[in-house]
Amino acid sequence: MTLVQVAQRADDLQRAAAFYAGLLDAAPVATFDPPGLVFFDLGGVRLLLDRGAPSALHYLRVEDLDATVERLRASGVEVRSEPHLIFGHDDDTLGPAGTDEWMAFVVDSEGNLVGLVEQRPRG
Repeated sequence: MTLVQVAQRADDLQRAAAFYAGLLDAAPVATFDPPGLVFFDLGGVRLLLDRGAPSALHYLRVEDLDATVERLRASGVEVRSEPHLIFGHDDDTLGPAGTDEWMAFVVDSEGNLVGLVEQRPRG
């Protein structure tokens, strides 16, 4: 079994699509309006922005957490939680062994919380 799609609430579809296009640095792969759906491809998993969906908390891997947070802040995005260490990976259970997992949280254009994740080499 594999994850196919995550749905996220989007009250204003155009505003949400613009936010995620900027965050992901990618254009939507499909838009259907009506009924109010926008799809992005996240490495084979679809992110669906949907007027009728509930809010979801999803976590997105980024290459440079600090730079991503600063870029978002500079564009007016609310940073709810600054980059901080979550835990270290001693084995490969949840991430590459020998890395530390750092996260920050931002608020998208629709008021949904989004987690940003970077796995950094230790030390």
